[in-house]
Amino acid sequence: MAIATTMAMAKLLQLLLVLAIIVASASFAAGDFVDNEDLTLSDDANFPASAADKFIRALNLLPKDPFPEPSINAASANTLPGSIVEKPIRLAVGVAVDDLGHHAGYYRLPHTHDARMFYFFFESRRSKKDDPVVIWLTGGPGCSSELAIFYENGPFNVADNMSLLSNEFGWDGVSNLIYVDQPTGTGFSYSSDSRDLRHDENGVSNDLYDFLQAFFSHHPEYVNNDFYITGESYAGHYIPAFASRVHRGNKAKEGAHINLKGFAIGNGLTDPAIQYKAYGDYALEMGIIAESDYKRINRVYPACEKAIKLCGSSGKAACMASYLVCNTIFNSILNTAGNINYYDIRKQCEGSMCYDFSNMEKFLNQESVRKTLGIGDIEFVSCSPKVYEAMLTDWMRDLEVGIPALLEDGIKLLVYAGEYDLICNWLGNSRWVHAMEWSGQQAFVSSSEKPFTVDGKKAGELKSHGPLTFLKVHDAGHMVPMDQPLVSLEMLRRWMKGDLAESQDPATDT
Repeated sequence: MAIATTMAMAKLLQLLLVLAIIVASASFAAGDFVDNEDLTLSDDANFPASAADKFIRALNLLPKDPFPEPSINAASANTLPGSIVEKPIRLAVGVAVDDLGHHAGYYRLPHTHDARMFYFFFESRRSKKDDPVVIWLTGGPGCSSELAIFYENGPFNVADNMSLLSNEFGWDGVSNLIYVDQPTGTGFSYSSDSRDLRHDENGVSNDLYDFLQAFFSHHPEYVNNDFYITGESYAGHYIPAFASRVHRGNKAKEGAHINLKGFAIGNGLTDPAIQYKAYGDYALEMGIIAESDYKRINRVYPACEKAIKLCGSSGKAACMASYLVCNTIFNSILNTAGNINYYDIRKQCEGSMCYDFSNMEKFLNQESVRKTLGIGDIEFVSCSPKVYEAMLTDWMRDLEVGIPALLEDGIKLLVYAGEYDLICNWLGNSRWVHAMEWSGQQAFVSSSEKPFTVDGKKAGELKSHGPLTFLKVHDAGHMVPMDQPLVSLEMLRRWMKGDLAESQDPATDT
């Protein structure tokens, strides 16, 4: 026992020494960046918290403790593990509940100590029985999917007077739409036990798979419908892992067969080694840094690359080190570029904030809304710093590795990206899609680009072969459905039909 402990300690010390050399080499390689505030953050014990706080401030949100002592309605508090409590809801006035087909619910996660996952379900506005079922996952990690409901592709937009306006381009126009607050601690999802925090995609995807099984058990009328997984940003990690988990469950006949047809990643982080290398190239190409800045910043990348490789083989300490090293590249670009909105480089941040999504929090904190949703006095967490920190050791892991097996079995993948996003830019996404090794790689790489046209106007550039499609969306930043609502709805509709490259009139085509 003593010998084993000594050997383990020696291995840990060896690893820490290697990581220290990598971090030091990154700082040294950056030369005149050594005195930069961002490069000294790795010496700050509170660095992950600082990074999370910076991210959340950029969204103008108010994070709260994701693990309070909840006091919610008895129905959802006292459910058995694996149970769903769902209710019909009416968030907009003047419409009967039965006419909307809107639902909200809690699912008590079975493989946790006390976790409950909150979700919204909006039935299709046009054909409740036959339209595909689409699940949306917001990234962060730790940001609520209510962001998408009220600002991107949900049925509503929030007005300044706290009323809801109908979103004619909501994705419920072509699908039965689920939004999930996950991982535990995000949005209205909660636990009274901090051990329920998730730290990797294994825990995240298992929770989502368990939820999906329970959801289709609760709604058996949809179990045979086509099913699609969608989302953006850090969901570039969640989505491939979740798709693989569903596919694996289907093959093993673990539960109800889920009719998985495809998965779509919007401006996602999927293959960090390739995407972090693209930061400098994108920033230079878009004119937000100069050639001298580009050369200087790129000297950090070799250390970043080494750290990412260690993350893949040496465990959590190496993954944290890779996060610290590699993000000096991104932070240095921001310091050089000035006060840009890194979700949309066409824009400046207003004061210390980049977007103002505070109306969503005001709306959800209204007593009448909370009563409608059945969430009692549980605190709403827009973007949780605790969830963000808990997932940091997952950040630099490569989630592209599981995708080829899905493509080989005919499951479709759409990777789309708004052209003006920096943080998960189209260039890095295009590069990992092209570099991915699968049987159709060469045919995809050699295929020609086609215009993506909506209402007779070019809305993007499309490249496709077999089940794989990449779409660069014009005039959009990180949140494509918010910046280009009609285009994103048409993208989803045509992709699910299998004719994404076709130019059609959205007003007449069904």
